[in-house]
Amino acid sequence: MANASGLFTPTVPSLRRRFRPPIGIYRSGLYFSEGNLKRVICSSTIEGAERNMNPSETRVPRLISRGCKLVGCGSATPSLQVSNDDLAKLVDTSDEWISVRTGIRNRRVLSGKDSLTGLAVEAARKALQMAKVEPDDVDLVLMCTSSAEDLFGGAPQIQKELGCKKNPLAYDITAACSGFLLGLLSAACHIRGGGFQNVLVIGADALSRYVDWTDRGSCILFGDAAGAVLVQACKIEEDGLFSFDVHSDGDGQRYLNASIKLKETDDVLGTNGSAINFPPHPSSFSCIQMNGKEVFRFAVRCVPQSIESALEKAGLTGSSIDWLLLHQANQRIIDAVATRLEVPPERVISNLANYGNTSAASIPLALDEAVRCGKVKSGHTIATAGFGAGLTWGSAIVRWG
Repeated sequence: MANASGLFTPTVPSLRRRFRPPIGIYRSGLYFSEGNLKRVICSSTIEGAERNMNPSETRVPRLISRGCKLVGCGSATPSLQVSNDDLAKLVDTSDEWISVRTGIRNRRVLSGKDSLTGLAVEAARKALQMAKVEPDDVDLVLMCTSSAEDLFGGAPQIQKELGCKKNPLAYDITAACSGFLLGLLSAACHIRGGGFQNVLVIGADALSRYVDWTDRGSCILFGDAAGAVLVQACKIEEDGLFSFDVHSDGDGQRYLNASIKLKETDDVLGTNGSAINFPPHPSSFSCIQMNGKEVFRFAVRCVPQSIESALEKAGLTGSSIDWLLLHQANQRIIDAVATRLEVPPERVISNLANYGNTSAASIPLALDEAVRCGKVKSGHTIATAGFGAGLTWGSAIVRWG
């Protein structure tokens, strides 16, 4: 199992038990804590453990380096809205059946001239405008998506459309519904260890293109959207990305996937006289395949553990956070995780009813709405978590503004 709470660990933990690796990602970089060995990556010194349990002074040793903070956000959705009643015309379902089981009532779907790249650019521009940062001052563009409109990735096209004339690095991160969280982690590493100043993290997906619209178990869930944040370098005392806890387990891939479809080829004679399958036919991906019950069990088991681990690394408790912001997959999952963490409903951010599961876009989309309506204010602490295909999952404790 790959575990980005650090780099690698020698054991493969089960989903059913809590995993506490010897390597952690804390407020300012990576920290190794086996025995008396302390090795610093992307930093020069280690400061001893602090006594007070708050974001600025944590119990865990932290690295002295650059800080980073969230200074702008934006989002964009397609114009076409598809309601539960609309879906009832396609499959055997109803508004009540869908809303009771998922919490979803509407979703947005790409149509006409809409494009995923266009949504991503719009969301990114709004984030830059809020942060008062010009496109030429962007050092890195991270496009978190599993549905790019180009096999080789879409981030460079976003950099082009934004008008970033200094040709900053731009690349894609593919981790489905955990993608945006991993984008935050990557941005923090680039800023703290690479000297970057302004990093755009975009979560955008158009899973409607990979949905079987005759399968009522999956077509009711997904929508299309884009969300973005600008992560900016700051002084260490202003650091707003407190801790991360991220994992993956490829054994769970059988529960949620959209695998490549292999087509049989005509046998032709090889150079040694044997029959081989050549040339291969053009490939495509299957529609999303999901075992909803297993994904639910995975989420309600692993996500609370991950958030608790991230809180522990940040030196915080559940009562210290202002908001819980989870990947918007299913309201039952959101409610179950909140109950496990003892977070009251009034401190849980959810816009699932209006947009459905927008994969990598769901967290930044919900954050942007909460910020713009005045719910999330500067200085608020947010526990956020993504989880999904891979299987991948992880959490972050961040401060807005």
